[in-house]
Amino acid sequence: MSLQISKKNGIFYLKGKINSSTLKSFITYFEYNLSQSKKIIINIDKILEIDRGGVEAIYNFTKNAILKQKVFSVIGYGCKEIYDGIEQKNLL
Repeated sequence: MSLQISKKNGIFYLKGKINSSTLKSFITYFEYNLSQSKKIIINIDKILEIDRGGVEAIYNFTKNAILKQKVFSVIGYGCKEIYDGIEQKNLL
């Protein structure tokens, strides 16, 4: 399954997997959107899988947003690995 991204009411909804086959487009998409916005909120309710690269990308988005005084938030009850990975890096 690929990764699908939609936007509704200012929230980006992700569906599918964030892994080596979808990582490049995921990073490109959110690097661009973060450069154009002061706030990015992603909903991960429908993320089925995330690999280490995906967790690292979310961590880097969060870190870069903080450095640039922007907001990058993850909401929803999707893959527990996302929260575990970010928590290990002491961002939560």
